[in-house]
Amino acid sequence: MTSKSEGAALHLTGRILVGPDDVRDEMWVVGGRITYERPRTNGEFTTVQGWVLPGLVDAHCHVGLDAHGPVDAATAEKQALTDRDGGALLLRDAGSPSDTRWIDDRADLPRIIRAGRHIARTRRYIRNYAHEIEPADLVAYVAQEARRGDGWVKLVGDWIDRSTGDLESCWPPGEVAAAIAEAHRLGARVTAHCFAEDSLAPLVEAGIDCIEHATGLTEETIPLFAERGVAIVPTLVNIATFPDLAAGGEKKFPRWADHMRRLHARRYDTVRAAYDAGVPVFAGTDAGGSLAHGLVAQEVAELRKAGIPAVAALSATTWGARDWLGRPGLTEGASADLVVYPEDPRADVRVLAAPRRVVLRGQIIG
Repeated sequence: MTSKSEGAALHLTGRILVGPDDVRDEMWVVGGRITYERPRTNGEFTTVQGWVLPGLVDAHCHVGLDAHGPVDAATAEKQALTDRDGGALLLRDAGSPSDTRWIDDRADLPRIIRAGRHIARTRRYIRNYAHEIEPADLVAYVAQEARRGDGWVKLVGDWIDRSTGDLESCWPPGEVAAAIAEAHRLGARVTAHCFAEDSLAPLVEAGIDCIEHATGLTEETIPLFAERGVAIVPTLVNIATFPDLAAGGEKKFPRWADHMRRLHARRYDTVRAAYDAGVPVFAGTDAGGSLAHGLVAQEVAELRKAGIPAVAALSATTWGARDWLGRPGLTEGASADLVVYPEDPRADVRVLAAPRRVVLRGQIIG
């Protein structure tokens, strides 16, 4: 798709899905802003008809990053454009070594919420991705990234430990609690990459706000997440790669490979159990490392496959996700960031894969 203006004002008709229980017949866009009051103007309107949702949210992706580390601005632009054309108009960047704040200044690119650069334990993460530090420096680096980002900090909560040959927690409870407290003092929330079981409870008890992947959730830790209101972003399209990862590392780390296969085998049960317990679940793809961008529709389909009801799966990438991130949806006066579909996505979330129109800041894209 390419960006172009389709007129100064839009009239959207059909089914405007303002919220799960708020469906309206029409909406206007004037000056890039949403209104539900018929404009008093003789100007021409471009009419767009269909099922209208707020711009989709990819709540875990990495713009400015590929499998080898930071990428140039041209590559980052292509990543953001791919997400945009798939309907993802709000990106929560869950860690990148590239400074991508310029994306928010581009009228033709999705809005971005940056978590700064990953913070990992020394030699306990993917090369060229993270600040690799020891626990004594954790508070200082969390404060640094809290100031650099857009209200989020990203920790690597667990990773393979070569001395044990399996996933192990990265941070002592005291240091991580102090770091999370410092982030909160600075107005930032904290999330952490976690695959394993044992890393979860200490992070939640330390006050963390979100866990990425969360494949290690169990019947013991799910109630703790629900009680504390800690969200998860399961990234099921990424978890689908676990068998291949295990096969590649089995010879050197057989214990880890077996663990990854077990986490993969129960992934859908894990996500459904968390949802049933009241844990907030949001849609994220983990695009930008080894995965392509533009996969948010596939992730929502994966949430449905896990047993999450259709409207809840939609909310995980629309109404609920925007509320969680503090960004407006289809509300009066909000920026017109929206996606139009030919059929009702509540009936079949696979409709998300083929938007009829993408509207960003009031302009039709494509």
